[in-house]
Amino acid sequence: MKIVVIADTHITGGIVPPYLLRIAGQADMLIHAGDLVQMGVLKELKAVCPDVRAVCGNMDREDISAKLPPKLVIEAQGGIKIGVMHGWGAPAGLLDIVESEFRGKGMQMVIYGHSHFPSRTERNGTIYFNPGSPTDKIYAPYNSYGVIEIKNGIEARIVRI
Repeated sequence: MKIVVIADTHITGGIVPPYLLRIAGQADMLIHAGDLVQMGVLKELKAVCPDVRAVCGNMDREDISAKLPPKLVIEAQGGIKIGVMHGWGAPAGLLDIVESEFRGKGMQMVIYGHSHFPSRTERNGTIYFNPGSPTDKIYAPYNSYGVIEIKNGIEARIVRI
């Protein structure tokens, strides 16, 4: 199973870039960890990927936060549990916030966004994964997205654009 992970697209008044649609079209599932900014982003992603999951972020408008949850749990291939949320607060304490939201819930992986900074960290047997932003470089060294492959376990990597 191949999962493409994005966050913090912050697309306003435009369309999803073609390169991002190509990437999404190669996935079995796409996870968006919030800050879509406009609902059309989901519509475009769903047109190319059969399974799109998303949470709302702090910059998402009311119409998005009314339709998307602030966090969710996905049971992926092989019973792997993946928690997803956007996050909030200062980047320095973000990982602690995300960890506390899913502590004790049996997650093998937790996906989050908010900081725009790509990261893959393990704590207490759980992978914490921030794909960065494929479209916005504020606070980030480069644009990026994530790829998760589930075969005999979880392989998660950041892809620099």
